[in-house]
Amino acid sequence: MEPFVIIVVLAAAVMHAVWNAVVKIDGDRLMTMAVVISTTGLFAPLLLLVGPPPALESWPYIFLSVLLNNAYFLFLIEAYRFGDLSQVYPIARGSAPLLVTVGATLFANEQLSVVELAGVFIISAGTISLIWGSGLRVGAEKRSITFALLTGLMIAAYTVIDGVGVRLSGNPAAYIGWLFILSPVPIASITIIRRRGDAIVYIRNNWKLAVIAGGLNLGSYGLSIWALSLAAMAHVSAMRETSVIIAALIGTQLLGESLGKRRTLAAMVVATGVVLIAQ
Repeated sequence: MEPFVIIVVLAAAVMHAVWNAVVKIDGDRLMTMAVVISTTGLFAPLLLLVGPPPALESWPYIFLSVLLNNAYFLFLIEAYRFGDLSQVYPIARGSAPLLVTVGATLFANEQLSVVELAGVFIISAGTISLIWGSGLRVGAEKRSITFALLTGLMIAAYTVIDGVGVRLSGNPAAYIGWLFILSPVPIASITIIRRRGDAIVYIRNNWKLAVIAGGLNLGSYGLSIWALSLAAMAHVSAMRETSVIIAALIGTQLLGESLGKRRTLAAMVVATGVVLIAQ
């Protein structure tokens, strides 16, 4: 994996961790998610100024990715309804690279070496291992685990779809722009129907955080999709999930959370996987 691509993906991971930390402080996750994604959509038209529109062959992938992204939003909200952030987030993000590896092999004919496969597996294992210290009670939290795994499946699905679509687009910036313009429509509509007048009040009180989180979300996934046009999907997916470790570090430095031996070990395991992929 080229050093430049590694820097791009790690930058995306940092942005993803930061905007999730911003969202974490709010209790109304549906409203928060809708406002952040909608704010991202307001920034997205700027990307349409860069080059021609996406090639016709890529539009089915854009529409399918919009549907999968919204399914991801809703599954994630449900997962957080039944489980804690420290349990749901590692399962969802950690399971995705393994699923992307399978999808990229089947649909994009991507083949990884044994060392690269080991790197992907190690990153996933290190990410998922973060749940060990969170008091996970499997019997009592089957719904949170189910929705977390469904979230991971959606992450993997839209990653593979975007990986194929952006390569067909002829212009990654335009592909990303249209994806983010269209993605807010379903979840924003659901939120307006459910919250009605409360949505206006929420936006008035939280617009500053929405702008910050929306810009970071655009940068995070925008850079990730761009990276999908430059490197193997499994590499990008696995390395992007280092955001879980970065989020844990943010939690210790800014939110007063304990790092602990398990988080330290998980960070070391993930770092080992990154080194293997970077070879």
